[in-house]
Amino acid sequence: MASAASTKRLLKEYQTTSRELGLLPNTTRSPSANPDLLELRPWDVEGQDLTEWTAVIRGPPTGAYSSGVFELSINVAPTYPTKPPVIKFRTKIFHPNVSWKDGEICLDVLQSQWTPAWTLSSACTAILALLDAPEPDSPLNVDAATLYRTGDTRAYNSMCRMYTLLHAQSHLVD
Repeated sequence: MASAASTKRLLKEYQTTSRELGLLPNTTRSPSANPDLLELRPWDVEGQDLTEWTAVIRGPPTGAYSSGVFELSINVAPTYPTKPPVIKFRTKIFHPNVSWKDGEICLDVLQSQWTPAWTLSSACTAILALLDAPEPDSPLNVDAATLYRTGDTRAYNSMCRMYTLLHAQSHLVD
């Protein structure tokens, strides 16, 4: 269970994000909202548990992930925002910094570079940026990192597109 301070912060983030994404009654999507963040909410919207969240992101408009819609799971520690959330891809994705086995993401802002100034929404934005700019020197998927590192962009993009078509199409959102 989240602390009182953590719960207050998470409720504020949920309200802000819902308003920005146009998910509240009588609201429209804010022009400043990230167009590739489609959804960000607690699993138990009606309940009191704000430690488990889900996010849905659309692949960046250019590149190998452009046709995909990816679901993320977000586990928030009781000490959030002091401690970063654990965010994983639920949707399979071929990427150097994402574990094929369990969707774990290697991203510095989700580990050593996290500060309480980050929000769940800004963490999702950082993950979207990682899709466009992999860090092959700290891979969780060695096969993807090897293709990317050797400069074989045709093979790398082909694999990314293939797995996006196989795994990230069933979540398509209008």
